[in-house]
Amino acid sequence: MLQLLIGLAIFLGIHSLQSLVPQLRQNSIDRWGALGFKAVYAAVSVLGLYLLVQGYSQARLDPVVLWTPPRGMQHATILLMWLSMVLLLASYVPGNQIKAKLRHPMTLSVKVWALGHLLSNGNLADVLLFGGFLIWAVLVFRAARKRDRQSLHSAPEGKLMSTLVAVTLGTGLWAAFFMGGLHLWLVGVMPFTRAG
Repeated sequence: MLQLLIGLAIFLGIHSLQSLVPQLRQNSIDRWGALGFKAVYAAVSVLGLYLLVQGYSQARLDPVVLWTPPRGMQHATILLMWLSMVLLLASYVPGNQIKAKLRHPMTLSVKVWALGHLLSNGNLADVLLFGGFLIWAVLVFRAARKRDRQSLHSAPEGKLMSTLVAVTLGTGLWAAFFMGGLHLWLVGVMPFTRAG
């Protein structure tokens, strides 16, 4: 469990620099240069992700059950994951209405992903992992919205075709995860089997 906590702290900590401590990030860029900062950022991110994945995998071998989620929560998670995938893809498809309206769809995607998984998983490791990501996403989104309000730039209007592309690609990614076996391959759990 300690490895999971350390991995979470490192991974979420490095991904909080821009939103929560922008001056520290800028000082690091000034000191190391943009390329040096990106190299350190990437190395720390990979280390945090490795520790997080290893710690979570170990914790799943000897689970500490906090509660048993009701059966319907797993179905809700599958639906929330569709929304999460659409939001995730909307952050990459240029000129879509979702990004124009919400401004930070990737952070919202993490929020929805974490909340969905909290609804259907009641082990301590799950609460630490998904709860940690949910708290991080709330704080980062709040900081980003504050920056948006201080900025004089308005978001460009999105186009319907780009929005349809984002929704289609997000739905395709969702289908690959939940019907195509990608979730089973990456995580070792087949969601529809558990939810059915």
